[in-house]
Formats: sequence, C-alpha cells, structure tokens
Amino acid sequence: MAERRRFLAVRGDEVAFAVLGLPLGVLGGVYAVAVLYAGALLSLTVLGLPFVVAALLGARRIGRLHRWLVGWLLDETVPEPAALPRPPGVFARGRAVLTDPVAWRVLLYLVLRLPLGVVGFVAAVGLPLGALWLPGFPLWVRLLEPGPRPFGWADVGAIPFGLALLAVVPAVLRALSRANRALARMLLGPVRSQQRVRELESARATLLAENSGRLRRLERDLHDGTQAQLVAIAITLSLADDALADPAEPDLGRLRTLVDRARGQTDDTITGLRRLTRGIHPVALDGGLAEALPSLTATSPVPVTVRLDLRERPEEVIEQAVYFCAAELLTNMAKHSDARSAELTATAADGRVRLTVRDDGRGGAAIGAGTGLAGLAERLAAVDGALRVDSPPGGPTLISAELPVRL
Repeated sequence: MAERRRFLAVRGDEVAFAVLGLPLGVLGGVYAVAVLYAGALLSLTVLGLPFVVAALLGARRIGRLHRWLVGWLLDETVPEPAALPRPPGVFARGRAVLTDPVAWRVLLYLVLRLPLGVVGFVAAVGLPLGALWLPGFPLWVRLLEPGPRPFGWADVGAIPFGLALLAVVPAVLRALSRANRALARMLLGPVRSQQRVRELESARATLLAENSGRLRRLERDLHDGTQAQLVAIAITLSLADDALADPAEPDLGRLRTLVDRARGQTDDTITGLRRLTRGIHPVALDGGLAEALPSLTATSPVPVTVRLDLRERPEEVIEQAVYFCAAELLTNMAKHSDARSAELTATAADGRVRLTVRDDGRGGAAIGAGTGLAGLAERLAAVDGALRVDSPPGGPTLISAELPVRL
C-alpha cells in the first residue's frame, strides 16, 4: 500500500507539472523569442547590448525557477551551474554575460519547453475530458440535434474509444515527464566542461583524502608495529652480546635461545613489511591483471568463474584500480549477497578496461546503500572511471566498472 500511495503521489506531481507546463511554457517561450527578436532589432543601437545582458541575467533566474520545479514535481535533481564570473570592469562583466553558455542554454530550454508544455496540458486536461465526454457521446448528440437519430457505429465505438483514451493518459504523462527530465538535465544543468571540472575536483579531493588516510595508517603501522619489532630485535641482539661478555666461557645455551628469538622476530618483521607493501602495490600485479585476477578469485568463498580478454595492458595506476575494485566487489558479494556462484569478466581493448562481476544472490545492491559502493565509485572517478550497478530485489546483481587504459 505504501508503494502504491507513493506511485499515485508521483502521478499527481506529474499531472501538476503538465498542467503548469502550458502557462509556464507560454511565458518562457514568449520571453525567449522576445529576447532574441528585440536583441536582433536593437543590436545596431546603443540599447542593444545592455538589453541582451539584462535579458540573459534574467534567463539565469528563470532557469533557477525551472530547476526548482523539476526537482519538486518530477523528483529530478539538476545540479546548479557554476556562478557567473565577475571580472573587474563594466565591459568585462558585460562580455562575461554575453558569452555565458548557461544563460543561452536556458533560452533554448524555454523555446523547447513551449511545445512540451502544450502537449503536456493537452495530455493532462484535454485527453481526460475527451475520455469522459466520449461515453456520453450518443446522449449529447441526441440532446443537441433535433429529431430522431439512428444508432450507428459512432455510438457503438464511443464508449470503448473513450476508455482506451483514458487508459493511455498515464503512459503519455510518464513519457512527457521523462522528456522534461531529460531536457532539464541537458539544458538547465552545468555545461559539460563545468560538470567535468566539478567531477575532477571532487575526485581529486576524494583521492587526496584517501591517500592521506592511507599514509596515516601506514605511519601508524610502521610506528606501532615494525618499529616496535625492530626495537625488540635490537634488545635481543644486545642480550646476545651480553651472553658473549666472557669470551672464555660464553653461555652457549642462552646465546642459542637469543639467536633463535632474534631470527623469529626478524621473520615476523619481514612478514609485516610485506603486508604493508602489499597494500601499496599488490605483488600479484607484477604479472598484470591476467595473473592477479584469477589468484584473487581463488580466495573467494563463493565459486567464481573468470573470463578474461586482455588485449592491452593498462597503466599501473589503472591496474591497481581494477584490482582493488575487483577485490572490493568480491568481498561485498561474499558478505551481503548470499550468492552461490559468480562470474568475473575483464576486458581491455580499444583504449577501455571493463570489469564486470555478476552473482546469483538476493540483489538489492545500490550505490550509497552501506556496502561501500559509493566510496568505490568515488575512487574510480578519480581515475576517470565509472561504476554501474544493476541489482533488482531478488537478483541477479550485475556491477560493472569501466576505465580508460591510460590516463
């Protein structure tokens, strides 16, 4: 019942957006056409450029209103574009406004929004009214026309046609809502270059934070682990030196015990150092992904079938990203999916690396659902990669990561 009420609420928002689409579309379309027409007429006068500058500033505010409406009624969050630069000087600021791609894209949105608004109003108001009028068509005709009227095919088909018309209204409204969402994403959001800069800034911040945390952990492990082990070795060797204090009669039993202890401590230190360096660069990657991925899946508690098609060898940083991504996905699968079998596929061709992990578990995985996928997506974004999750409830789950072979 809760899902049904939510579905109906969304349907009501779509209807409201479609009804508001006509007046907003007309006002916006008139504004955009007036700006372009008046700007062209006034371009040869001293008033032309100030008029266009003011109109473009207004277009930015109108775009903010439409972003809010799309987010409120269609549940589509459109990122805010970058703020307009404010260079010193009146002419420099005017030039910045005139070359602002965000404002010009808003004008294009207003022009394209007009036909969508008309079609949406017809779908939200005209089609339901027509569908309600058609079942009474035989009665309306007989009341409006004097004299007897024979019962024909129009009278027979009016009722089913009206019901069919009413049945298609939700599908039409959903299609129009998808079109409005796509149009808003395409024209009201940041310019692609601006969005790319934001993504790179966010990825850089994530990468710096992750590397800083990793360095702190490495420093703590070296200080609390390796350094303490080396101090213990030094103490053991000092005790061994004391056992040799009397060269004529050395305590060979105690000396042998201390040497054995020093050897064991040295082995433990070497093991710890290997563990630390493995986190920096996995030894398995020395032979590339073709050797590292099968060895990684061999340790999985869930049987994993491996399919590799690695025609190109990626850069070292890309190999590390793919390896750690595969390790994270296999760990998540073992912890959360209840899967009985899985398949890992990796391809590297035409300048792209694609890693796919598929399992037959219970599904329901999503980025931001507490399984570490959000952090994994951010780490992939730092190397220009992307993570996609397809995991309906009940499964199966298909998670893919795509990265460039070289940065």
